[in-house]
Amino acid sequence: MSDANGSSEANRAGTWGAAFLTTFTTVFLAELGDKTQLAALLLSAQSGRPALVFVGASLALISSSLVGVLLGRWLARVLPPQQLERIAGILMVALGLWLGRQAVLNLAPLPGALPIG
Repeated sequence: MSDANGSSEANRAGTWGAAFLTTFTTVFLAELGDKTQLAALLLSAQSGRPALVFVGASLALISSSLVGVLLGRWLARVLPPQQLERIAGILMVALGLWLGRQAVLNLAPLPGALPIG
């Protein structure tokens, strides 16, 4: 094996490890304390079958991640990276604003629900 092949294989391995570690860390931190985790917690408590809840939740996360990966792969082919990053940023800000609006609306009392007297 020549140096050129060896360093190419080392680069591929380093890139694989970096991509794996970055993906794992990002998804793990993003999923902590979210609605999915809370739903799994409640389902496990209600059903009394934590192993089945774990398998079901794991398969659901794998399936939704597969959709994201395939959609990302397709988008990377049709859009330049800068445009894809800009669109993703706009979607994240829009989602944050929408979720914030929902939270404020849920906190504000409805006019008909105010006690009289």
